[in-house]
Order: sequence, then structure tokens, then C-alpha cells
Amino acid sequence: MAREKHGRDLNRWNPVPTGKGESRIRIIGGKYRGRTLEYSGDQRTRPMKDNIREALFNLVGGFLEGKLAIDLFAGTGAIGLEALSRGAAAVILNERHLPTARIVQRNVEALGSELPVRIESADSYFWVRQFLKQPPPEAQLPWAIFCSPPYSHFVKHQKELLKSLADLMAAAPPESLIVVESDEKFSPSDLPDPDAWRIRHYSPATLSVWRKSVEQLDEE
Repeated sequence: MAREKHGRDLNRWNPVPTGKGESRIRIIGGKYRGRTLEYSGDQRTRPMKDNIREALFNLVGGFLEGKLAIDLFAGTGAIGLEALSRGAAAVILNERHLPTARIVQRNVEALGSELPVRIESADSYFWVRQFLKQPPPEAQLPWAIFCSPPYSHFVKHQKELLKSLADLMAAAPPESLIVVESDEKFSPSDLPDPDAWRIRHYSPATLSVWRKSVEQLDEE
């Protein structure tokens, strides 16, 4: 049975300070803690709110060491770069919107040269099919997949989204994990193998975490 728990109400949670200005996002922890990332302000990219990102990495940050981090809807690249900061061995950032993908590239370059980060620009569902058909060499590592799409995808593209998650779950190496961020309009009971997910509600967001392991995430 899926384990559900209510976290702190994000409307009443003071997050880690992220600096002034709407066009900057701050990495919260790890090697690059405090470094700022550029954000265009374009709402089509809907970057994960700082409060939610903080809650996410409080939950899974200790499980990223040595993994291939994959951000399916990268936006600014903040989630994947946060994973890199916390020990991920390699990162793939997929962002379909080309102007935003260029911002992602600048954010990666601002952190350093020759980082183990690859940026893709493709429809995420097409990208998943191609990734599973021809996995890159780094796919032999356990995966840490972050799926934080525009909330409308849970309605307009729900079938494609859930199939992509199911296919990734089936193919993932042992010790892999998947995190899905949704809003309160989507029920985690509709996720593939719903009883296998740990659910955390941080009103108004929901984080669903799946691990391909006999181990379980520690209770908060």
C-alpha cells in the first residue's frame, strides 16, 4: 500500500533564501550551494517552487550519490543541477523549449567547464522512448528521474505521461528512483503500480517517490 504523509503547508513554510529578483534561482545544497541560476521568467517553463525543491531534496538528497540524474522537464535546469551538486555522477537535462534550453546551457557553463551534464531538446515522451531504445553508456548507473511537468500534462497528456513512467520503472536499474511532482488535482493512485510509491503532500503540491529497491526511504 502506498504510504501517504502530509508535510508542511508550503504557503506557511519559509524556504531557504534564494536571493533577490524573480530572474534568479539558487542551488540549495551540496557542492554548488548558493550558486545562482538564470531564469527567463517565462511561465511556460514553470520552475519548481523553491519551497517544493527544498522539500524534494530533503526527501531524496541522500540517495543521489553516483546516480544518473534525469530531469524530463528541465526548465532552468535547477533540479538536475541540484542533483549534480549533491553527488549525482552525471546529469541529463531535457528541455523542449529552445530559448529555455539555451538558458539551461548558460546555467551549466556558469557552474564550470566539462561538467558531466548533457542537454537535450526534445519532446519528453519521445525522448523517453529513444532513451530506452538506445540508452547511453551512463544509463548503466542507477537512475534518479525527476518528472515535474506543467500541471496541465496530468490532464492533457496523462496517458503519455503515465506510460513513460511505467516504461522507465520497468527498465530502471536497481537502486533507481523516480520523483513526480503534481498538484492536488492529480491523484497519485493513478500512477503505475500505485502501492509502490511514497506520497508526501506539501499543500498545494504533491511529491510521489518510487524506488527500485528493497530499502525504503526513512520516514520524515
